[in-house]
Amino acid sequence: MQGLIELVQNLGVTADWLAATLAVIVYAVLVFLFLALFALFAVYLERKVSGHIQDRLGPMRVGWHGILQTIADTVKLLTKEDIIPENADRPLFILAPFVLFLGTYLVYAALPFGPNATASNLNIGLFYIIAVSSLVVIGTIMAGYSSNNKWSLYGGMRSAAQIVSYEIPVGLSLLVGVMMASSLNMSAIVINQTTGIGGIGGFLGWNFIQNPFAFIAFVVYLVAGTAEANRTPFDLPESESELVAGAYTEYSGMRWAFFFLAEYANMWIVAVLATVVFLGGWNSPIPGETFVPGWIWLFLKALGVVFIQMWARWTFPRLRVDQLMVTCWKYLTPIAFFNILGVGFWMIFIG
Repeated sequence: MQGLIELVQNLGVTADWLAATLAVIVYAVLVFLFLALFALFAVYLERKVSGHIQDRLGPMRVGWHGILQTIADTVKLLTKEDIIPENADRPLFILAPFVLFLGTYLVYAALPFGPNATASNLNIGLFYIIAVSSLVVIGTIMAGYSSNNKWSLYGGMRSAAQIVSYEIPVGLSLLVGVMMASSLNMSAIVINQTTGIGGIGGFLGWNFIQNPFAFIAFVVYLVAGTAEANRTPFDLPESESELVAGAYTEYSGMRWAFFFLAEYANMWIVAVLATVVFLGGWNSPIPGETFVPGWIWLFLKALGVVFIQMWARWTFPRLRVDQLMVTCWKYLTPIAFFNILGVGFWMIFIG
């Protein structure tokens, strides 16, 4: 962000407060454009991934290999009529998608895009991310309640139970990276993974390689993070085969697009957090390699995690509600608790 402020000042803005304000606005717009483009790319990628997993081609007709299909669908979505049910709680119905998206959008203030590409390099960056992301569940509950639709209400209540529950194993798993770096700062967690076993660096410095309990935390985080993002096999708030479209049943047009955009923005958040805390962040996996910019490594690793989430969607069947809760409270949460003890013992007695 400091570099962006200096750029604005070099363009002739002398007042510090005005330069900082303009820099924040520019960064916010750039993040929104990134999310929009990432959603377009991720939808196309998911269609192709699902197609090949199911031994088919995916979209092929609109553009080369169907590359324009998602753009055509976006244009259709933006031009659809925005319908508000007659008996809906109108203020809450209108506000819900923006509250949900805001909870996701605020996370990007502390989420790194590279070594020097963070809007706010907070000392409590990871704590901030976990805290503001909790707004997502409020938006989903608002959408379910305000629609005056039983399917929407069921979806909203499921979302509340699911997200609040799975925040616990997610937080406990991320705490492993905090323990190993002795900091909540995102950059400090990455820097701590610069050198690893034998001081060699590369992938040997990554947390999940340095400590076997960190690998367990990584697996728990991937499962719980997928549930936090409402991705199949944990998409119980939507679950089309049971609740039509869950909390979002009555939404259409641009308002529904914000829910859709938030889902893929959450996917990227889960992927980047996994990369920063467990996979070395922007550090190269090749010891001593310096010619590839750090942000490219971070993006490639995060895209790998996104691919794993897509792979899981088209591999595992959706869980029942009781199975969803059992997975969290009887398996992931106890494993995450005892895993923290294991990380502590490993750091004290082995190093």
